[in-house]
Amino acid sequence: MEGGKNAASRSPTFGSSSPQCVKLGDSEPLALQLDGDVVIGGLFPLHYVAPKPQHAYHSKPQQTPCSGFDLRAFRWMMTMVFTVEEINRNSNLLPGVKLGYRIMDSCDHVHTSLKALLSLVSHSMAVKDTQFKTLPSCPSHSPVPAVIGLASSSPTRAVAHTIGSFGIPLVSYFATCACLTDKHIFPSFLRTVPSDLFQVRGLVQLVTYLGWRWVGTVGTPDDYSHYGIQAFAKQFKEQGGCLAFHLTIPISPTVSEIQEVADRLQSSTAQVVVVFATEGQLLRLFTELVQRNVTGIQWVASEAWVTAHLLTSPGFHLLLEGTLGFSFPGVRIPGLKEFLLNIRPSPKPGMEFVQMFWEELFGCRLEFGGDRSSENTTNILDNFMQLVHHSSNPESQTNSGKPVCNGSEDLRHIDSSYTGVSQVRISYNVYKAVYAIAHALHHVLACNSKTEGKCENNKSFSSKQLLDHLRIVNFSNQFEEKIYFDSSGEPVPLYDVINWQKDSKGEIRFVKVGSYDGSAPSGQQLQMDQSNIVWTGGQPQVPVSQCSAPCRPGSRQARRAGEPHCCFDCLPCADGEISNQTGSTECIKCPEYYWPDKDKVKCVAGVEEFLSFYDTMGIILVTLTLLGVILTAIITTVFHRFRSTPIVRANNSEISFLLLLSLKLCFLCSLAFIGQPSVWTCTLRQVAFGISFVLCLSCLLVKTIVVILAFRAKVPGSRALKLFGPPQQRALIVCTTAPQVCLCAGWLLGAPPFPFRNPTYQPSTGKIVVECKEPWPPGFYLVLGYIGLLAFLCLLLAFLGRKLPDTFNEAKLITFSMLIFWAVWISFIPAYVSSPGKFTVAVEIFAILASSFGLLLCIFLPKCYIILLLPEKNIKKGMTRKYIK
Repeated sequence: MEGGKNAASRSPTFGSSSPQCVKLGDSEPLALQLDGDVVIGGLFPLHYVAPKPQHAYHSKPQQTPCSGFDLRAFRWMMTMVFTVEEINRNSNLLPGVKLGYRIMDSCDHVHTSLKALLSLVSHSMAVKDTQFKTLPSCPSHSPVPAVIGLASSSPTRAVAHTIGSFGIPLVSYFATCACLTDKHIFPSFLRTVPSDLFQVRGLVQLVTYLGWRWVGTVGTPDDYSHYGIQAFAKQFKEQGGCLAFHLTIPISPTVSEIQEVADRLQSSTAQVVVVFATEGQLLRLFTELVQRNVTGIQWVASEAWVTAHLLTSPGFHLLLEGTLGFSFPGVRIPGLKEFLLNIRPSPKPGMEFVQMFWEELFGCRLEFGGDRSSENTTNILDNFMQLVHHSSNPESQTNSGKPVCNGSEDLRHIDSSYTGVSQVRISYNVYKAVYAIAHALHHVLACNSKTEGKCENNKSFSSKQLLDHLRIVNFSNQFEEKIYFDSSGEPVPLYDVINWQKDSKGEIRFVKVGSYDGSAPSGQQLQMDQSNIVWTGGQPQVPVSQCSAPCRPGSRQARRAGEPHCCFDCLPCADGEISNQTGSTECIKCPEYYWPDKDKVKCVAGVEEFLSFYDTMGIILVTLTLLGVILTAIITTVFHRFRSTPIVRANNSEISFLLLLSLKLCFLCSLAFIGQPSVWTCTLRQVAFGISFVLCLSCLLVKTIVVILAFRAKVPGSRALKLFGPPQQRALIVCTTAPQVCLCAGWLLGAPPFPFRNPTYQPSTGKIVVECKEPWPPGFYLVLGYIGLLAFLCLLLAFLGRKLPDTFNEAKLITFSMLIFWAVWISFIPAYVSSPGKFTVAVEIFAILASSFGLLLCIFLPKCYIILLLPEKNIKKGMTRKYIK
């Protein structure tokens, strides 16, 4: 790794003589380098905290070092060194050409990355004086034909945009932002890591596969986080998910800003948080959450930190155990671990990064014994490390307070992210990037031509030529993976699903629990082994993250105003509707004649309901009907037995028998209303009711007229009585009954009632009422109205004759019976209209029976009383008032 000799005169050349560029400066930034025939540049974030640039423009800015040494990034850098050396030993790849490297620290920020880039592509070892360094060429003819880097997307965008105009290839190993796909803005950018476009698709599939619809996101202001979370939010919402919050960690957050982010995380109902950030950016937030003893959050990590050993220390176990995330496929690179373990610090120039690593890993201060140059190098590094400590924490101690180490310490006894190379991922991306450039150089230098197994060392080429060959490179490496770039400079999108699990030693291990292949057909991209997943806090079951619990069957979701659709209230389904699935957004209306069960989860066939002969009410009504018929028959028998007595003869026995017959029909017609409606019962019931009552009232009307005419006559045998004799009485009965018969006949012929299953009353009973539907309701009310007209005439005439001088004045009885009749039927109308289902029929039957009993008992019971119990009054003399006196 020491600086090598200048390339031989036969080394391949790129670029040509060009005007000199001059750079103002007093020192070269630190770099790890190896001279070679072709030198590849490298940019790695060895530190993750960069100082804020402070330029007053009144004096030359002071160089402020970065802080926060990243052991994992140092391993990436050493993987590039290892790969270059491996290629140099390979006689089949670039034979006769020695690869070199110049690697610098990007500090993971835009301004430090650009500064390192400009130093990298314009580097010259020739120094003319102490104020100016003369460069052999400008960036378009850079001494570095290709650059490997960077890790974060924002610095990568800045660097790619800068060198894209010069055609210098930039191959990233970790910058995943989808924004870098645009070849119009970044024409020379390629990468060995898939775009976030595929990672986002995979994360959305992972989250929805596990049933999480209510998640939060955490990111940073950089491009990687901004574009990643923006794409995730869009696709997640398209899949029906909702974002509970989005929190942004500032670049250099204050304590209050970190506490504010932690407060939001603690107060949110979302138990799943998707994080797009790097481990360095998350360190302070996670430390704050650990201090608050926050647990129960299921972290979903992007590839930027899912394999970060920095966050696997025991203090973070309660918070981060069970973390899930996407990472790049890991491999075991033969010889890499041995190479990394054999690294040793040296006081020679160019080894400053190794010395920083050594002091960081062992927590010591390096001191080398030997010559004066070694002592000077140690003093320079001490001064640099003091600046680092003071820039990150002014109150911290410098290296002078640490134990001394000499570089002979054994790395095999240290367990860190640097030595954990059983399955390398980002390092493997670096490995592929170096090999891709080497294969492109192999084609540029025509190493496959017949040149005695050597490359054309005298061939001149430019960076743009190398870029053209790099875009079409296609080879298989020792792991049988096919390495190539598509038209956008992207590799095949392959990911492992990683789960943070504790091993038997209580240490966090990154366990593969699934995979994602972005090139596979839809539905086959995500493969999961859910049984092997350990969830947050070591829980065995999938955590639940929801704004509102899914509505149970029998209810539906009602979205809350002004909130995401994942936040809702559960409302029971309306009458006649069901929902048979959990989380239903709408209830389903049951088909006609079907009704929900009590839980409203299924439709059941409605139970038909009608006034049955077997119902309690039906039995009571049938009993009353039969009682009325029997009572009418008894009275008829009594009247027939005593038909020759004065009381029977005085009241026109013929009409009395006809009245008893009509009353018997009134009682019997009520039976047509009981039982399941059919075509004949629906046709019969109203016709029988209407005609029977009209016949009854016609008889009463005739009897009332006869009474009035008889007792209003001045002399016996008056002409009025002769004019209204039995033939006229029969004719009046026929004339008053005939209109009702015609009305019923027309009603039946025009719009006859028919059986109908009425579902109207299901909400209250859950049953289907079978009833007789009247397609022409006025027909029923006309029939009822005509009955009312005759009843009114009877009442009026009977009322006029109530004071006629007679011992047995039948007009009084008719008046009283008509009052009962009217009371019953006036109360019937509102009761009939308001009664539900079969009770409507029961109300009508009750009105028929009540009015029939009223007429029967009021008119005939007093006569039967006299006939049977007071026979002495049932004589002709007893019919005069004089006898009574």
